[in-house]
Amino acid sequence: MKKDYIVVIGGGLAGTESAYQIAKRGIKVKLYEMKPVKFSPAHSNKNLAEIVCSNSFKSNLLTNACGLLKEELRRLDSLLIKIADETSVPAGQALAVDREIFSEKVTKRIKENPLIEVINEEVTNIEELAKDGIVIIATGPLTSDALAKDIQNLTSQDKLYFYDAVAPIVSKDSIDFNIAFYGNRYSQEKKKEETIDQWKDRLKKLEDEDIEKDYINLPMNKEEYENFCNNLINAEVVTLHEFEKREIFEGCMPIEIMAKRGIDTLRFGPLKPVGFDDPRTGKRPYAVVQLRQDDKQAVMYNMVGFQTNLKYGEQKRVFSMIPGLENADFIKYGVMHRNTYINSTQLLDETYNLKSNNNIFFAGQITGVEGYVESISSGLVAGINAVVQFEKCKNIEKNSAQTKDKVTFSEFTVIGALAKYISTPNSKFQPMNANFGILPELEGKKIKDKKERYKKLAERSLENL
Repeated sequence: MKKDYIVVIGGGLAGTESAYQIAKRGIKVKLYEMKPVKFSPAHSNKNLAEIVCSNSFKSNLLTNACGLLKEELRRLDSLLIKIADETSVPAGQALAVDREIFSEKVTKRIKENPLIEVINEEVTNIEELAKDGIVIIATGPLTSDALAKDIQNLTSQDKLYFYDAVAPIVSKDSIDFNIAFYGNRYSQEKKKEETIDQWKDRLKKLEDEDIEKDYINLPMNKEEYENFCNNLINAEVVTLHEFEKREIFEGCMPIEIMAKRGIDTLRFGPLKPVGFDDPRTGKRPYAVVQLRQDDKQAVMYNMVGFQTNLKYGEQKRVFSMIPGLENADFIKYGVMHRNTYINSTQLLDETYNLKSNNNIFFAGQITGVEGYVESISSGLVAGINAVVQFEKCKNIEKNSAQTKDKVTFSEFTVIGALAKYISTPNSKFQPMNANFGILPELEGKKIKDKKERYKKLAERSLENL
């Protein structure tokens, strides 16, 4: 290996964390950031680690998955979490930052590090930079068109994934099964020869035998449906960038826009009741919301057809009006925006290393992790392992037998669970943020109290860290 430095492409949250972790271990870094020479449609600040959307890094509580992730990162000396703590503003139990001061401080710390050189230019040829050296690609969800095309060629993918719209995901154990019932369309309808009691017994047997649990169904009567629709169409939405509006609405209609087309539109669309009977009445409901299993453990369920541009608080308020979701725990809220990401489940391992080229790593939202803290986490893991690969190559050149294994974090930690999520084959792969649903369940008897269960998961995580 001729190069005595590691290249990091992208000066966002993941890229700057990677650069810091590499320099901390005594290796030089060339950090490429195209700003201020060129800006993406969503960026305007010349500094590194620009916070584009909310200034919130979410909860600080250990009984919140993102709060636990921040604590893991604090214990591993994350530069960006340290600066977030230093620049925090009052936000209750959450960690929110003064975004301008945050970016300024990150830029200052990175640029004053003698081992880090910041180069302000757009990268369009990764293989050239990776030749005889190590590269981390951390260019984010708004990767420039030229670089996106180069990544496409590098990964031998027909296209990068354009994540336009995703529906909310709820925790199964927060659903009220006094109202909800399992079943696929039409399998739930009462057979003519069955009595109501026989039919209910058959449904109970199906549930007990774990049959047809791909979908959970939430029946609504006319009053419940119309009340829900009225609140949906009047709820506050997130303002999209102009370039996002053009791309998103061509291929995916938000449920609140669909609802505005007429009071019965949803009943003839994603909420159609055809093929179902309500176990409580034995009759077809007025409308049905379907939840589809989203993980192998059947912990998370996706709200079918509920792609939305509502603000997070409004999603919680309006979607909790659906019978059975009154106390729903939203693991992930619906989002709609342009987000370029690679199919990491096929391409990366649990260290964010490209399987086809040990000298290339990815980090940040381009890998399919979603959120500020999650991006920082991926940058930390990629940075640490880029150093391991760098030292391995140097030792090979010296004919030294000294080699280190890759640093793979335990799946019991949120850092490790995220890395495993994006590197595990999944035909329905979509970006994911930190949540307890991706952690392995606790051994032994299931703890029903959610806060107590999350506390135990947090304790196990920090022990394994």
